[in-house]
Amino acid sequence: MIPSDHFVRFYNEVFKFLDGRNALEPYYREISRHQELHCLDLFRRERLKGVLKYYERIRIEENCGMELVSLPDRVILRMTRCPSLSKVLDGDAEPCPRYCDHCGGWEVPLLTKCGIYYIGNMISRTEPRCDIVYTESREVARQVYRELIDAGTPPDLIDTNLDDWEKVEKSKPAR
Repeated sequence: MIPSDHFVRFYNEVFKFLDGRNALEPYYREISRHQELHCLDLFRRERLKGVLKYYERIRIEENCGMELVSLPDRVILRMTRCPSLSKVLDGDAEPCPRYCDHCGGWEVPLLTKCGIYYIGNMISRTEPRCDIVYTESREVARQVYRELIDAGTPPDLIDTNLDDWEKVEKSKPAR
């Protein structure tokens, strides 16, 4: 088994290689397809509660500095110390400029299939922290996005599936 320190550094180099060939997005979509084996049923069946369960497990497995907040209309994930980017930054190689895109890269396609909105604020591409809001409400998603823009967050640091509203509506399970 490859130690996580080595794996993350390898991942960083793979991201740089693929980004240089405009192949990062297809790679993320493939990762998302594989993640469906682990998350799709849980997210469809348990909705936001499933997202919370998944990330409670990840917090322990990956030893993340992570806060999870569950509200009636959303789940908020505050990554206070991303173990992945932290390990990349601790290495001697230059981080991939789009390293932080990998979370939204695999999550957005998967969550869109489940009717869950994703609004990720990367905060900075060089700091190992971010905030992500998960919600089933289009209005809450729009509100969170507007608040980020109004607060001066550069749009390139916001990752969301709000562009996929029509697809989300069609994929929402009947209640």
